[in-house]
Amino acid sequence: MEIASIYKKFEVCTSVSTDTRKISKDDMYFALKGDNFDGNKFVKQAFDNGAKYCVVDDKKGVINDNCILVNDALKTLQKLATYHRREIKTPIISLTGSNGKTTTKELIKAVLSTTYKVNATKGNLNNHIGVPLTLLSFTKDLDYGIVEMGANHQKEIEFLCGIAQPDYGLITNFGKAHLEGFGSEEGIIKGKSELYDYLKSNQKTAFINTDDPKQIKQINNYQNIVRFGKAKENDCTVEFKSADPFVNLSFKKIEIKSQLIGDYNYGNIAVAVAIGQYFNVKPEAIKNAIESYQPNNNRSEIIERGSTKIILDAYNANPTSMLAALKNLKQLNAEYKYLFLGDMFELGKEAEKEHQAIVNFAENNFDKNIILVGENFHKTSTKPTTKKFKSFEDLKPLLKNLDLNDSTVLIKGSRGMALERILEFI
Repeated sequence: MEIASIYKKFEVCTSVSTDTRKISKDDMYFALKGDNFDGNKFVKQAFDNGAKYCVVDDKKGVINDNCILVNDALKTLQKLATYHRREIKTPIISLTGSNGKTTTKELIKAVLSTTYKVNATKGNLNNHIGVPLTLLSFTKDLDYGIVEMGANHQKEIEFLCGIAQPDYGLITNFGKAHLEGFGSEEGIIKGKSELYDYLKSNQKTAFINTDDPKQIKQINNYQNIVRFGKAKENDCTVEFKSADPFVNLSFKKIEIKSQLIGDYNYGNIAVAVAIGQYFNVKPEAIKNAIESYQPNNNRSEIIERGSTKIILDAYNANPTSMLAALKNLKQLNAEYKYLFLGDMFELGKEAEKEHQAIVNFAENNFDKNIILVGENFHKTSTKPTTKKFKSFEDLKPLLKNLDLNDSTVLIKGSRGMALERILEFI
């Protein structure tokens, strides 16, 4: 069946779903396949749960006239998303980067929502399935749609740009994330810059942080740029004030006191300010939106338990974000500091070197209370005062007897380490 015909059926559906457990009445269900599942086997369940149509790519999945048989359900989902994106004509702002994507996306949404009707990627649904689902959730009455794009190998951002066809774009930063897939830091820069390549080749607009020389280099010789950062000659000048622990900055002589910790969040806030200014959001509205935004989902959260202040940043970690978190902790005004650092994943052959580099920095800047968790950190060479544990289970006995009163505690690790479990012991 042609995409145009499938689209007509999509238009009478409530939304789309790839999970029969989360289907709403009159959804269009896409029977996707994975390494350990086949959505074609759950078509009856989809209809039982309220699906109006089911898109399947196995003849065995066709159980009634409301089944739509295609060659590839995933490719059909992606093509339908692009078709929908063209039909609704909503301007799309896309973003990628090694760190801070989701926080930046939420900040931009908060700022623009003060003035416009806006929708954005839910959570971190930012891959070859999540981006189509995001686009298909956008409606014709939107003023702007914000699409987060993630990648762990070359050509992935290029592919996602082909689906979303953004009108505006930005890269939060280039850091050492997904080294296993990208191969090197140069590979990361090349891969993430596929967004800039798309914007340039289609004469679209890029927002560039002029404080980051790597970004300036990647967008060289291109005219459709909105420059932001600390420099006075920028299109949008945002002055960094302090981060102890929350980031304070100023814009057009208006001071903004955020609820985000760490100077590494300055760039994430600055681009939200720049986008707000570009789309004519009033400065006071920008200020209020940013000051009202509270991080959640284990991302740079400040949690206070009695006299203990916890910096919970356990959503994810890579060498760049780990180093930034340690530098931020170092400059905080606190008498007692504890570091709980969990393994960083997807580093490939660089894992040993990168974990050792983090240990070296931590031990050179913090003389005690360094606690490492995970197999990679357990293999590192450390000082006698540094404590190492292969797993969270091994760490538990220490947690039960640790006195963290009057301390500032950093909890940082990759998602798979789930270090937020430490909170149960504080």
